[in-house]
Amino acid sequence: MPAITATQHLPADWRDLFALTKPRVMTLVVFTGLCGLLAAHGAMNPVLAFASVLCIALGAGGAAALNQWYEADLDAKMKRTADRPLPAGRLSRDTALHFGIGLSAASVMLMDLAANHLAAAILAFSIFFYAVVYTVWLKRRTPQNIVIGGAAGAFPPLIGWVAATGELALLPVLLFLLIFLWTPPHFWALSLFVRSDYAAAGIPMLPVVAGAEATRRQIALYSLPMAAVAVAPWLLGLTGALYGIVAVALSAFFVFLSLGVLANRATEPAAMGPEKRLFAFSVLYLFLLFGAVACDRLANRYAPTLLG
Repeated sequence: MPAITATQHLPADWRDLFALTKPRVMTLVVFTGLCGLLAAHGAMNPVLAFASVLCIALGAGGAAALNQWYEADLDAKMKRTADRPLPAGRLSRDTALHFGIGLSAASVMLMDLAANHLAAAILAFSIFFYAVVYTVWLKRRTPQNIVIGGAAGAFPPLIGWVAATGELALLPVLLFLLIFLWTPPHFWALSLFVRSDYAAAGIPMLPVVAGAEATRRQIALYSLPMAAVAVAPWLLGLTGALYGIVAVALSAFFVFLSLGVLANRATEPAAMGPEKRLFAFSVLYLFLLFGAVACDRLANRYAPTLLG
């Protein structure tokens, strides 16, 4: 574990604790978890459904706090993270550690009570995977950190589905695989135009150790199986045409943007417009795709009743 350095802590408030949860990242996590729950067959008690989604949020926030506790030394070296509560000295590392453990434990216990043992177990494993496997083991050691570590962010739709049904199925597994394959091109697009930050912190992200050209090739390569998995639920009859049309259109545009990244030869962040466009669209892509799968499944479930 990195050495703990003494700092003079500035006054903190609730906003600093909230920042430890990485709220912008949590928004996508919660949304995909909610969509996984809505896409599941059968109805879940609304109160228990809300509690289950809350648990996903608490678990994600707890894992993020543990991530920032462990990486405070790295965050202090990067411009885009230097103002986070720990490197800025507004919170102590002990506070972040206790906050992260508390949120994580509470989320798993509440999920076990509100949903079922399997959903709680998967939630617990996802927290462990992000906080330990990715943060402690992978991130500082290998340029494949985001490839393997991407699984941590892929669990929410699986958790949402299992919370509602108590069992696994092919559709949530495909949704898990979709996020798993989406994470590398999404994150590598970002890392290309903040490469100097990662280099300054000594983090072996792919653009730092392999260069921009190799990273752009990997982005384009990963976008192809990602697009195939995105369309697979429709082709396998797990969703209807509503999702299928949205998935084909969005995935085709994602691949088109990734080819634009591949064709770019810029080395300076200011000239990396294709990378910035892909990164921005990749977030919208996942929101729209998961919204489509939830709407499609709900329409297929309730439309016959409403029409008949």
